[in-house]
Amino acid sequence: MIESWIPLDGDGDFSIQNLPYGVFSDAADPTPRCGVRIGDFVLDLKALSSSAAVAESLSSLHSCAALFAQPYLNGFAAAGRTVHRNVRRDLQRILDAKTDLPQVLEKNEVLRQQALVPVAKVVMQLPVQIGDYTDFYAGYHHAYNVGVLFRGPENALQPNYTHLPVGYHGRSSSIMVSGGSIKRPWGQILPSPGAAPITSPSRKMDFELELGCIIGSPNALGEPVDVNRAEEHIFGYVLLNDWSARDIQAWEYVPLGPFNGKNFGSTISPWVVTTDALEPFRTEPLANETALQDYLQEAQKSVFDITLSVSIQDDDAQPTTISTTSSKNLLWSFPQMIAHHTLGGCPLQPGDMLGSGTISGTETDERGSLLEMTEGGKQDVKLTGGGGTSRSMRFLQDGDSVTLMGRCEREGLRIGFGCCHGRLLAASER
Repeated sequence: MIESWIPLDGDGDFSIQNLPYGVFSDAADPTPRCGVRIGDFVLDLKALSSSAAVAESLSSLHSCAALFAQPYLNGFAAAGRTVHRNVRRDLQRILDAKTDLPQVLEKNEVLRQQALVPVAKVVMQLPVQIGDYTDFYAGYHHAYNVGVLFRGPENALQPNYTHLPVGYHGRSSSIMVSGGSIKRPWGQILPSPGAAPITSPSRKMDFELELGCIIGSPNALGEPVDVNRAEEHIFGYVLLNDWSARDIQAWEYVPLGPFNGKNFGSTISPWVVTTDALEPFRTEPLANETALQDYLQEAQKSVFDITLSVSIQDDDAQPTTISTTSSKNLLWSFPQMIAHHTLGGCPLQPGDMLGSGTISGTETDERGSLLEMTEGGKQDVKLTGGGGTSRSMRFLQDGDSVTLMGRCEREGLRIGFGCCHGRLLAASER
């Protein structure tokens, strides 16, 4: 358990064991560039890696200087896990309280002032340029709960669900970084059963609590990825709120799946947490009694126990945490998703994102969407707010803010994702 010479909050997400990557800008330099989070600071990797002190002592970090000057992390992600591990080792070496290279940063006042930027002064950007986005449906309890709502408990899961990771291709152009706003979308909906459809702003806006997996090393067209080598193609993970217009989705999704009910916006957290940081939190996936095809059989467990939570806040109240669950509630791991995605030879590219699908637990307060919590809009969810005020809701109202949080903790080791925050605005006029 190494400690950093940079003062850290013991309850904070960004320890020296974490070191997630992001892209930021600030008033001193409005050009987006790559950084790493340590406590309440962003370490400017462009300034650090190109410095003479690093060039003399840390070859792995210095060799990535051109990649860290880019406005997205795609180039660094594509460099592969070996490079990522070596850079991580260099960063921990100079940030360690017992560093053997204090002249690089700790005692280098000029570089320290330039490269350590207070997080309060930065503007976070989308960390990667996302070329393609595929959303899976790997949260078993969510799939079962929603299936019960639509088809009853006997037919809750489709026959293929335990045989393969079900997914659909989403829309990457509307993915935004935490802190932005989403407009309530227009679409076709059925105002009541048997009625004719109308074009209207969605009346059933929802969030979805997910993890996003960012692809690093690509695979070539026609070359599937072996499930037991798939982690070598993963750059890291983010929190993902895949906003959903349930009424638009319900009318349009048969027979080809989600379209306008999903493509209007998704929000991700700004910091990409690496697999190496999450390594101590590997856990057993949910049991799957189905005999899997050979290409989906993993030699090691590759699901992580990340505590995930959702809070909602309206304009007049304090946030209310309405759900807390764990990412171990996934039936399928991201390596299995990658193996299935590439089975037919589909090439994944650096920066592509895979969504886990909504992650829910078994209890009511562990559900990852309002659709489940309200049983399709039949039950209320109460926001306690502050100052003695409260409000009941079934779906999101204009002005509501949704915040996802993610964190792992064990024996004094804490790895966090920060927050994934977005606000719902009123629909545009037509």
